[in-house]
Amino acid sequence: MLPVDLLRIPLFALSIATSICSFVAQSMGQISMPFLFQHQFGLDQVMTGLLMTPWPLVVAVVAPFTGRLADRYSAGLLGGMGLAVMAVGLFLMAMLPAHPTPGDIAWRMTICGLGFGFFNTPNNRAIITSAPPIRTGGASGMQATARLLGQSTGAAMVALVFTAFPQNGPIMTLFIAAAVAGFAACVSGSRLAA
Repeated sequence: MLPVDLLRIPLFALSIATSICSFVAQSMGQISMPFLFQHQFGLDQVMTGLLMTPWPLVVAVVAPFTGRLADRYSAGLLGGMGLAVMAVGLFLMAMLPAHPTPGDIAWRMTICGLGFGFFNTPNNRAIITSAPPIRTGGASGMQATARLLGQSTGAAMVALVFTAFPQNGPIMTLFIAAAVAGFAACVSGSRLAA
C-alpha cells in the first residue's frame, strides 16, 4: 500500500524522517499548550484560543516566502534553521513565568510558528521533487502518512508524559517537544550531505 521503495532515495527518506519528527514536536506543543494556559495559568477558553492563534497565523504568512526561498536554498538548510527556531520557541514556552502576560505567550508562539513555517514548505517541496516525476502521487501519500504518523505519535506522547508527570505535564511535554524539534533540526541538516 505504501511506496516504501521511495525510501531508498536518501533525500526523500531524510525528508520523510524530518517530517515525522517535526510533526511529533508540533503536535506535542499544540496539544499541551491549552492545558498549560487553562490549568496552570487560569486562562479562559476564549483567551486560550486567541493565544493559540499566533502559531498558525505566522505559518500562513511565512509559507509563501519560504516557498520562494526553497527555489534558491536547500530544504536541509531552511528546514534545519526553521526547526532550530521552533525548538527555541518551544523551550521558551516551557520557561514561561508563573503569571505570564498575553504578550509573553504571544511572542513565544510567534517564534514557534516562524520556525515551523520556515521548515514546512521547503520540506514538502523536497519530498515531492526528490521522487521521480512519475511517482509524485506515491510521494504525496508518503508525505501525508509522515504527517499523520508524527501527529499521532505526538498526541500519544502527550498522554504518556501527562500520566508520568501529573503535576507539571504540560511543561515537561514542552521540554520534550523542544528536544524532538532539536533532533529534527539535526536530521534536516543531514540532508545537506545527501
